[in-house]
Amino acid sequence: MSDLERRYLRLVRIFYPAGYRNARGTEIVGTYLALSSPDRGWPSVADVTDVAGGGLRQRLRAIGATGIGPGVRLAATLALLTATALAGGWAMLELNPGTTAWFGFEQHGTSVSLGLGVWAAWLLAAVVHVVAPGRWTRLAIGLALVLTVAVVPLAAVADRSRPPLFVLLAQVCLGFVALGVPGQPPVWLRLLPVAGAAAALPVAATFARNGGDVLLGYYGWPAGQVLPGAGMALFVVTLLVGVGLAARNDLRGAWALLVLLCPIGMLWLHPLAEELAVSMYGGGPNADWTTLATAAIIAAVAAAIVMSAALMVQRRLAFTHAAVERCTACGSLTSDSAKR
Repeated sequence: MSDLERRYLRLVRIFYPAGYRNARGTEIVGTYLALSSPDRGWPSVADVTDVAGGGLRQRLRAIGATGIGPGVRLAATLALLTATALAGGWAMLELNPGTTAWFGFEQHGTSVSLGLGVWAAWLLAAVVHVVAPGRWTRLAIGLALVLTVAVVPLAAVADRSRPPLFVLLAQVCLGFVALGVPGQPPVWLRLLPVAGAAAALPVAATFARNGGDVLLGYYGWPAGQVLPGAGMALFVVTLLVGVGLAARNDLRGAWALLVLLCPIGMLWLHPLAEELAVSMYGGGPNADWTTLATAAIIAAVAAAIVMSAALMVQRRLAFTHAAVERCTACGSLTSDSAKR
């Protein structure tokens, strides 16, 4: 057995459920080996992603949660729309000319922080989604995610300002969900992220003309309320879409709402941290990094618990439905009912 085959087998053992990999594991590994070059020693990134995705689909199918795949794609579309709309608004505020004090020092010029590069990357992802949906869009979203995370250490090294952590964390959560965007959506769906970003520009421009700056834009009123407002809008839109789909016996909206619970919680992170600070320390709200981190952990854990509970319920329902079908097929259900 070659090293490459051994590594593919290890991937299959990690990602696929036991029953499926015992039945099909050798066939799966053989397919990847046949498509690999003879001199390759390690699985490619694309192959690792493909194995992980296939294993996840089989695990979800085993518990009867096959509808979560379409739900993830719906959630990804809404997450990308929200992320690019926020990026458009923040980019306009970053371009607000003037002098703004940031943590004891001043920045001059049209770009007062390194955040402008981050928001430009998200706007680029929206454009790529229009012209090259699928793989290239996911690559563009991945690049935007990398820049969103990298701006924190880069700002520290370059001694430059950056958007606050609670703004970046919300963007990262939305971006991770957005990686599940469908490969070939209709044209009107591809245009939604660009339309969202374009709609945010005049709102941010109005705030900038009225004397707002980036510091007030991230923290203050009215632009400082954008994140919780976006979270509420995302929740309401997903809920309404879910109700409409459920009327046609389609549960995509329900799964999409469950997937989006964590990003929605992160959009509400700053108000949640302020409430947490009041309950922990008393007095006025003082959302420092400790309370922000605590609120982020609470929101993430709560979303994970709700999703886990939904998967457990779905698994129980799937097993019950399968048992009823088996009993109906052999006639035992009818005979048991007759005895009663």
